[in-house]
Amino acid sequence: MKTASQELIHEHEAILVALAIVEKMSKLFQSEKDVETIDIKKILEFIKVFADKCHHGKEEGLLFPALEEAGFSSQMGPVGVMLYEHDLGRGLIGKMSESVSGSTVDKKTFFQAALQYAHLMRGHIDKENNILFPMGDAALSESKQQELLAKFQLHEETVVGAGKHEEFHALLNEFKVKYL
Repeated sequence: MKTASQELIHEHEAILVALAIVEKMSKLFQSEKDVETIDIKKILEFIKVFADKCHHGKEEGLLFPALEEAGFSSQMGPVGVMLYEHDLGRGLIGKMSESVSGSTVDKKTFFQAALQYAHLMRGHIDKENNILFPMGDAALSESKQQELLAKFQLHEETVVGAGKHEEFHALLNEFKVKYL
């Protein structure tokens, strides 16, 4: 049986690639090398749409409420920590976005926020994959898992748009060659 957490873990793999790309861009800035502004805008779009709107949207709008129904607290414990870290991440995404204006980038602001974001999200993903998701899988029935998977698909189609996932994976593949 496929679980909701398996889909989210698969998405984590793509997010980890994006984090490596952001870290590489930041290191290039630190060594006074240029990174094309369009590339920064594209990776920020990935983070905003794929990681936050799609992935975190599935967690916050679908998985976490299902876990609350199963007895998890949204105020404390693993779910509370994840929600708090999502908010911290959004603040750092905002700082990265604010560092980009037109065709210029405030390199210092970008790389500081990007490195903080990457560090935060790596730890966050580790906690979800190794603590929250196994606990959730034990608490959710097979029928609830299937319901969540169906709702995840609908979320992608209505919130992100058809074909957007594929575009983002193609972007990551292009950037892996260019930056990693």
